[in-house]
Amino acid sequence: MTDPATRAAKLLKDHRESIDRLDAILIYTLGERFKHTQEVGKLKAEHNLPPADPVREAQQIKRLETLAKEANLDPKFARQFLNFIIQEVIQHHKKYKE
Repeated sequence: MTDPATRAAKLLKDHRESIDRLDAILIYTLGERFKHTQEVGKLKAEHNLPPADPVREAQQIKRLETLAKEANLDPKFARQFLNFIIQEVIQHHKKYKE
């Protein structure tokens, strides 16, 4: 039988390993997402479309808020996170347009 501090250290280690794997998934997922948004930016620039699409952005925010609720994630956090990503994407699209 191990003492409580040793058991807690083992559980902490297990949780941190899971967190590290999930962080890697997030980074690779964002990389894949930005690869596609860069292609969208190129298409928008080639066809003289505006860098931002407020209707699409609003739809995505609403969709992500719903997904966040289903995932027991704070919808406000999900909205802020998506808004951050959208602003970064728009900046990329503006660069392609220049």
